[in-house]
Amino acid sequence: MLDPHSLGTRRLAPAIVEYIHRTSPAAAPAHRLTAEAADAQFEQLARELFAAQFAANPPYQAWCRSRGVDPTRIRSWRDIPAVPTAAFKEFDLTCLPPAGRTRVFHSSGTTAQRPGRNFHDAESLSVYEASLRPWFVAHVLGELPELEAEELLAPGQDPAFLSLTPPAEAVPHSSLVYMFDTIVRHHGARDSVFAGRLDAGGGWEVDHDRALFALRKSMCANRPILLLGTAFNFVQLLDHFAAGNIRYRLAEGSRVLETGGYKGRTRVVPKAELHALITRHLGISPRRIGCEYGMCELASQAYDDPGADHRRFHFPPWARARVIYPETGADVPDGQPGLIQICDLANVASVVAVQTGDLGVRSGDGSFELLGRAEAVEPKGCSLNSADV
Repeated sequence: MLDPHSLGTRRLAPAIVEYIHRTSPAAAPAHRLTAEAADAQFEQLARELFAAQFAANPPYQAWCRSRGVDPTRIRSWRDIPAVPTAAFKEFDLTCLPPAGRTRVFHSSGTTAQRPGRNFHDAESLSVYEASLRPWFVAHVLGELPELEAEELLAPGQDPAFLSLTPPAEAVPHSSLVYMFDTIVRHHGARDSVFAGRLDAGGGWEVDHDRALFALRKSMCANRPILLLGTAFNFVQLLDHFAAGNIRYRLAEGSRVLETGGYKGRTRVVPKAELHALITRHLGISPRRIGCEYGMCELASQAYDDPGADHRRFHFPPWARARVIYPETGADVPDGQPGLIQICDLANVASVVAVQTGDLGVRSGDGSFELLGRAEAVEPKGCSLNSADV
């Protein structure tokens, strides 16, 4: 039997999916919302979702009441109280009853840390997938028509993916791997490969033989390949290349998507240096090396502009980023640093507004440049699951 308190969020899920479809880059012009209509609907859906979550999520309601906020006091989506990601470690911030929690994603951390938890059921996962797929396709697979026109891919041929992470069945609580698995299932060739594995301590490591076999297969067929992984997955692979004095030149049209940082537990390679090593050892130009920004507490992801001098991340229209003063919660002026806060309509089963511990600089178009973690914020991130060095 459905928990009556969760019915409000369930009622809103189809409307949010419809909003995603109508603001997606793939939406037909006749079906796409105008900018004004999209803003108005975002405002309405965010406020309705907040009201439903306030009723169905007791820890969130307590958090809001402690700040003197309830749905009657909200005038804009910017007024919705944002929950710090650290709170997901301490409370079950979910609208789902215990029996309905069929999937849980964990934030990354050391084994001594309690992970953050984000609970899902089949419906919230369907919204999650509706969010991740069109934005990934637009930012990572947008050049497929050009590859077909240049006969680098046959018409209608799916590209091959090489994920440097373990497969989904090995790490069922990783939202990042769930994301990669979803993309590969819907958009990848049948010979796509997950070349990560778990080490004796439960950390992630790259199976170099498996990864190199997939890369050589792509080169021999002169077929583009898309490499996915955390920053430290790539460090592990590139260290292997450097130790063996290996240099490849991957097929024209190949791309890299790296996500996640180092978060204090691993050898840090600055992003510019890491990307230069990818170019040196894999032959992929900087304009084909992209970055993703996401976390287990969110259902939507942001992507940057590969090759740009200043990499700015863009969330989809159904997720809005703010950069705020931590002391007041007010928006900082464009070009100034502050804490990144996200209002994500695809977070139907948890909380619509999330306060990250990341610093960013906001641009006038709503994008932001990522500066890194704020001081005194505990380390987190996908790359913590990679083996230490």
